Amino acid sequence: MNVRFGVSTWLWTSPFTTETVHLFPKIREMGYDVVEIPVEDPDLIDVEKVKAALVANELEAAVCGAFGTSRDLTHDDPAYHKNSFDYIRRCLEICEGLGAKFLGGPMYSAVGKARLVSPDQKKLEWERAVTNLRKVCHMAEDKGLEIALEPLNRFESDLVNTAEDVMRLIYEIDHPAAKVLLDGFHMNIEEPDVEKAIVLAGDKLLHLQVSENYRGTPGTGQTRWDAYKRGLEAINYNGIVSIESFTPEVKELAGAVCIWRPLVPSQDAFASDGLRFLKEWADVPAVTDKVQVKA
Repeated sequence: MNVRFGVSTWLWTSPFTTETVHLFPKIREMGYDVVEIPVEDPDLIDVEKVKAALVANELEAAVCGAFGTSRDLTHDDPAYHKNSFDYIRRCLEICEGLGAKFLGGPMYSAVGKARLVSPDQKKLEWERAVTNLRKVCHMAEDKGLEIALEPLNRFESDLVNTAEDVMRLIYEIDHPAAKVLLDGFHMNIEEPDVEKAIVLAGDKLLHLQVSENYRGTPGTGQTRWDAYKRGLEAINYNGIVSIESFTPEVKELAGAVCIWRPLVPSQDAFASDGLRFLKEWADVPAVTDKVQVKA
């Protein structure tokens, strides 16, 4: 596979600030091509300084948004929409300044908005997401950028959970800037077949985030890496495969993603061991037939 490997700074810290660039030399030394930058607060980021650090360390940037309760394009109150548009505009400016080609994340709604609502309410919120994300696509297009919409598992979103959901969403948005980000953690919960999910996303897939089924180091859990590889090869994927997980040391972030214990003895080892596994995984010829697991 012709892919580039990245890692999210959430593996070590939160929020990302200008000072977080101290991680860049280590990330580059480990062998990564890309640093994934989660933008929680745009005011904490000096784009020129971060760009200089990227150049100095020969790293590419991928930028993802963080969509908390105040950033909700499907909310009943239009003030939440305005707040979301303002935030997304700032994130797109950061993408532009850092040379990133897209903004990724579950920007259709607020993370954690998981309720049992009436069909009418769900239809209303879906239509709001379509309408508002079409506006976001125009914002991105004006800067020569795209957006990559990320499905979340059922415990974190009641709107977009699967590749089928997100493909329907971008079909209805009907704008060339609307693309897809798939996250293996969420797929391992929601997708009966991750290979089919990747193939369904096809050439709309801009970014793939990975970790183990328990959000741990790639290669240490139950993830069907053979299925991931077959899917990526079937669509000739040549984008980024990025490790995304979190540190329990940042209590607010750990609480948000429900990590109540350390997943590894060392976050550095998580990053280096995970990359070693992914590089070996990418080089091994794909299995043409699926492995049959006996009950």
